Amino acid sequence: MTDPVPSTMPASTAAGSDGGQPALSGHTRVNTQALTSVAKAAASEALQVPAEHVKADWNDDGGLLALSLVLPLGIPSLNRIVRDPSLMTRTGGPIWDRALLARDLILDRVESLTGSQLSRVDIRITGIRIQEGGRVR
Repeated sequence: MTDPVPSTMPASTAAGSDGGQPALSGHTRVNTQALTSVAKAAASEALQVPAEHVKADWNDDGGLLALSLVLPLGIPSLNRIVRDPSLMTRTGGPIWDRALLARDLILDRVESLTGSQLSRVDIRITGIRIQEGGRVR
């Protein structure tokens, strides 16, 4: 894993800009481990797969962070889809559509929670995890 420069925000932008208490000197850093935890949680939520099955890797992309995710995708069983065809729409549609939508959701969530700027999110789906009655197995 490439360890890009951690996200850094000068303290002067974090406090004191609204006329309140004066800003303190220094920097606040979000390290790679924290970024990875947030990315795995965001991917888990967006793609309905346990976070422990998500692998996240970071790379420097021209001064921004590029996130690569590798994971299986949680999907309803084919038996459930046959019994209730509308389930495909309710669970996000085809795998390709779900992955495309998830990229934007994950990018927005990681940026908003960490304050980091991401250039992109790449998702590689390595398999599926069947969900029976809402539970992943």
